Amino acid sequence: MNLGKEIITMAKRIKRSKKSGLPPGTLIHIGEKKTEKVRITLIDYDEEHFQEKEVKTIEECFPFKDKPTVTWINIDGIHNIEPIEKIGKNFNLHPLLLEDIMSTEQRPKIEEFDNHLFIILKMLSYDKKEDELKAEQVSLILGSNFVISFQESEGDVFDPARERIRTGKGRIRKTGSDYLAYTLMDAIVDNYFLILEKVGERIEDIEEELMADPTKETLQEIHKLKSDMIILRKSVWPLREVISGMERAESPLINDSTRTYLRDVYDHTIQVIDTIETFRDMLSGMLDIYLSSISNRMNEVMKVLTIIATIFIPLTFITGIYGMNFEYMPELHWQLGYPAVWLVMIAVVALMFLYFRRKRWL
Repeated sequence: MNLGKEIITMAKRIKRSKKSGLPPGTLIHIGEKKTEKVRITLIDYDEEHFQEKEVKTIEECFPFKDKPTVTWINIDGIHNIEPIEKIGKNFNLHPLLLEDIMSTEQRPKIEEFDNHLFIILKMLSYDKKEDELKAEQVSLILGSNFVISFQESEGDVFDPARERIRTGKGRIRKTGSDYLAYTLMDAIVDNYFLILEKVGERIEDIEEELMADPTKETLQEIHKLKSDMIILRKSVWPLREVISGMERAESPLINDSTRTYLRDVYDHTIQVIDTIETFRDMLSGMLDIYLSSISNRMNEVMKVLTIIATIFIPLTFITGIYGMNFEYMPELHWQLGYPAVWLVMIAVVALMFLYFRRKRWL
C-alpha cells in the first residue's frame, strides 16, 4: 500500500513538472485519474418544472445557459480537457479558473469574477476496504442561473440535494442558483461530521487498547489517525475562509436570504475545526500514553532482571569462594559442608526476597 502511494505521488510530481515553463492557463490534468469515462448530468428546474438527464456531449448543456430556470451541470471526471475547454468558451470562464479545475492539488478557496463565483472544496470519504481517508476536489462555478460542479470521480454526497430537487421539498425549488450552491457546500460540510464520527469511534477503540495491552499495531494506528487529521485539517481550515468570503462578498449573485444559511454553514465549519483540534490533542496524548506504557513495561522488565541479578550476586560470591582450588579449606572435608552451603544460599535468597517485599520492590 505504501509503495502504491509513493508511485502516485511520483506521478503527480512528474505531471507537475510537465507544466513548468508553459503559459498560464494551459490545461493539463494534475492528479490521479479516478474514472475512465467522463459523465455529465444535467438538472434543470424551477418551482413548477423539473428536468433531469444524463447527456452524452457537453454541447447539450449550452441551450440551458440563458434559460430563466436554475440549471445544475455536474461533470464526473476532469482528466479530459475537451469538455472543460468547451464549457470555458461557452460560459466565458477565465483560463486560470479552468486550470485550477484540472489541478486536483488546490486548497479550498473562492474567487470572484465579473459574472460568476469560483469555489473549490474538498469532499471526504472513508474507504473501508483500504481503511483509508480520501479527499476529492470539488469545483463549483456559481452563475446567475446555473451551477457547474466538477468532480474527480463518480459518487458524491449530493444525493439528498438531488432528492429534494426531484420531490420539491424545502426551499430549493423556490430559490435561485446561490441557494443550490449553498446546498452543495452544506452537504460537503455535513459529511465531515460523519467522517469525524468514524474517526471518534476509532480513537475510542485505540484508547481501550492502550489501557489493556498496547502493541506495535496500536502505534501504527495512532500514526495513521494523525495522518487522517492532517488531511481533515487541510480540507477544513481553509473552508471557513471560503464560506466567510462568500457570505461577505458583495456579488449580486448571492441574495441576502442565502447569506443567513451561509452563516449556519460557517458555524458548522467552526464546530468541525474544534472537533478536529480536540482529536489532534487526544491523539498526541495517546501517543504519549503509548510511549509511557512501553517505558513502564521496560522498567518493569529491567526491575525484575535487576532483582534476579542482585539475588545471584551473594550466591556467586559464596560459590566463588568454595570453588577455589586451595588444598587447606576446612569446609571442603566437612561431611555436612555441601548441604550447609545450600542452606546458607537458600537463607540468603529468602532474606533478600523478604527485604525486597518490605521495600515494595516486588
